[in-house]
Amino acid sequence: MQLGRSFFSLYFFIVVCFAASNWLLDQYWSFNVKQNVESYTGYKTVLRALNERLIDFPQEEWSTRMESATERFNLPLKVIPKENAEAIAPGFKVDNSSDITVYNKDTYITLFMPTADGSSYLVLGAVESPTRPRIETLYRTMIMVLLGIGVFVWIWPISKDLDKLNKSAKEFAQGDFKTKVDKGSSVIVKPMLDTFNMMSGRINSLIEAHKELTNAVSHELRTPLARSKFALQVLRGAQDDETRQRYIDKIATDVDELESLVNELLVYAAFESEQPNISFANVDVKTLVDKQVSGFSNETVNINCLSKLKTLNCDCDAHFINRAVSNLLTNAIKYGDGIINVSVAKVATNAEIIVEDNGQGVDDNFKEIIFNAFSRFDESRGKDTGGFGLGLAIVSKIMLWHNGSVAVEDSSLGGAKFILKLPIKHQ
Repeated sequence: MQLGRSFFSLYFFIVVCFAASNWLLDQYWSFNVKQNVESYTGYKTVLRALNERLIDFPQEEWSTRMESATERFNLPLKVIPKENAEAIAPGFKVDNSSDITVYNKDTYITLFMPTADGSSYLVLGAVESPTRPRIETLYRTMIMVLLGIGVFVWIWPISKDLDKLNKSAKEFAQGDFKTKVDKGSSVIVKPMLDTFNMMSGRINSLIEAHKELTNAVSHELRTPLARSKFALQVLRGAQDDETRQRYIDKIATDVDELESLVNELLVYAAFESEQPNISFANVDVKTLVDKQVSGFSNETVNINCLSKLKTLNCDCDAHFINRAVSNLLTNAIKYGDGIINVSVAKVATNAEIIVEDNGQGVDDNFKEIIFNAFSRFDESRGKDTGGFGLGLAIVSKIMLWHNGSVAVEDSSLGGAKFILKLPIKHQ
């Protein structure tokens, strides 16, 4: 119903515009015809020329001369006595404002001009009054019909697409954020439909991500809070200092865990809300990685740098790439078994940073979601090792901002192998 109203409203508006244009053309044409009826310059010129010529001939030859002029100009010309004018033109009245009087009857006109001696009239007519040629009227009617058909064919798909967009927008406004507009049939409206679908998809993904984040945060907060609440209850009833200290330490551990969670959430929320200002510069990623490895090296972890390259420059933001490499090394230390291999390589037009460990590895099913926020695989990434599943999500964001990628594979060491790919030249 809405489609019919919107379509026919637009269609009838355009038709009315055509009709108004046609009426204006008629008025303009009628005005010109009226002006022509009042002047008839060509006819009057013939009569005046004949009147001047007849003066040179005797009156008895005027009829002969007029017959000759009739053949010459192919016009009905004659000379009549003034008293016979009424018989030719009933109700004839002389126009005193002009030397030639035009008599109109139906679609014909007759022109009367007094002769030089005033005794007779030179008469031209009756001739058909100038009217619009019928063929031109037919042509214009056909043009108007074709234009109307063309407009119909043009606005029908536009009207359908706009109606679909209106329907989807109403559904979206009512909370159906998954709504999409079907493929448009109008080239003019199609970009709007595609933009709406893109907007709808983006908003829906943000809302879903927000829901997942809210649920995950609620779950993450619930566990340390429950432990702290239980520790407080035990603490109230503890009779010895050793028991009290043990549960105080547990509460302190839970508070530290909550603080870590809040800090990671703040970092992730900042990354998720909008892309920060990335300062691309020519950075030696080999030197960057070496510094990170030096900072993480200790007696309990064996970190091996396997790169043979001395330098490898690429366009990136050193601060965020440092953060990404740091997160991978932190993961490798947490989930590995003391051995970590780090390498930097140039592959085609990309710089690759590879971090692998000798831990339990990553299950194939979990590889698909490992870069999502709060994703943890209970067996290989257990709660006892710490972490909230945000570190790899942050790495994924950083690589997205750099038009790069991050992937996880099985390592030859038996654990996980993470690969960062950075375009050497920023586009």
